[in-house]
Amino acid sequence: MDPRALLARTVHADAWEQHGLLRTGRGGATGVAPGVRLMASGLPHPQWNNGDVTDPALVDVAALCAWYEPLAVPWGVRVPAGAPWTHGTFLFRKDLVLRDAGPVEAPAVAGLRVRAAGPEDLATVAAVDAVAFAGDPGLEAAWIAPHLHAPHSATVALATLEGTPVATGSVLRTDGQAGPAAYLSGVAVLPDAPAAPVWTALAAWLLGRAFAAGARVALAHPDDAEESASLEALGFTSAGALDVYVDLA
Repeated sequence: MDPRALLARTVHADAWEQHGLLRTGRGGATGVAPGVRLMASGLPHPQWNNGDVTDPALVDVAALCAWYEPLAVPWGVRVPAGAPWTHGTFLFRKDLVLRDAGPVEAPAVAGLRVRAAGPEDLATVAAVDAVAFAGDPGLEAAWIAPHLHAPHSATVALATLEGTPVATGSVLRTDGQAGPAAYLSGVAVLPDAPAAPVWTALAAWLLGRAFAAGARVALAHPDDAEESASLEALGFTSAGALDVYVDLA
C-alpha cells in the first residue's frame, strides 16, 4: 500500500467529515459504517453527499442506503482507485495531489488583491463560483455559507483585479486521523481574468495561511491539465486517486 496515497485519502475523508460537521443544523450529518466514513451536506446534489470508502471488502451497501434514506439527498461513494467495487455507476476518477508544509511562492499578478471573505461577501463569492463553474448561484451560496461562518476551520479567499472580483477558492483545515491538514478546493477564476496566474496566486495565498496556522500537509484534486500544472508549480505531487460512484440505492 502506497503510504502517500493512504495519507491523501485520509486527509480527503477528514475534510469531507468536516464539511458534514460544518453543516450540522443545515441538513448536514456525519457517520461511520464498516469500511466507510459517511457525510451529508443536506444539499440536493450527490457531489456534496458522499462516503469515503476505507475498506471495500467491509462495506454493506444496504447499510449505506439505510443511513442516507432519512436524509433525503442523492449520494455517492469514493473508492480507492482500482479497488474492486461492483455497486452503482462509475462516474469519474478523482486524482489527488499532496504537498508538505513549507514556503509557498507564486508570481505576483499586477493589480491582484487577495483577502479573506466574510459573511457579507457571500453573494459575490457565489456569483464568481456560479459563472466559473457554470452553476446555480443559490446552490453555490448554500454550499459556501457555512465556510464563511467558520473562520476557525475554513478560509474563503476573494480576489479582485483592479478592484473587480475575479476569483475565489477555499481551504478547509482539519485535525483528524491524518493530523493537521489543509484541503484546497473550489478555486474559481472568471473567464476574463488571466486564469493560470490568478489561480496560482490565490491558491498560494490560501496555502500560506493554512501552513501558518499549523497544517503539516495540503491536499488538492486538479480538475484538468491546467490545474495540474498550477498545482505542480506550487509543489504538489501525485498521491493516488479515488473512483467516484453514484446511483447505489
